[in-house]
Amino acid sequence: MTAKPKKIPKFKTEDEERDFWATHSALDYFDISTARRMSFPNLKPTTKSISIRLPESLIDELKILANKKDVPYQSLAKIYLAREVARERRAPFAADELAVAEEPAEYRAKKPLRRKS
Repeated sequence: MTAKPKKIPKFKTEDEERDFWATHSALDYFDISTARRMSFPNLKPTTKSISIRLPESLIDELKILANKKDVPYQSLAKIYLAREVARERRAPFAADELAVAEEPAEYRAKKPLRRKS
């Protein structure tokens, strides 16, 4: 049997609440057995503009692929980037070897390949 959760105190300011939660566990104040999954379909992730230099030929190829898929090329670039980041996080060594194998020769020529020890 789980213990009854503690009562959350009333806070006068956000700073006071922030200090409280920095030193206390939320698990002591909520009954996780009554928790339920929530969905927030209207939330949009925060985005940040960046500047990145890419070879014109790569941008041209991306635009061709995006046109075939009927999506904006920048959206397709984000999809590809997100996919590769996810793949790298799952299996960093395999993804690294795969990326080198898929990389066009013109990009490989500019940097030395890593040798296996």
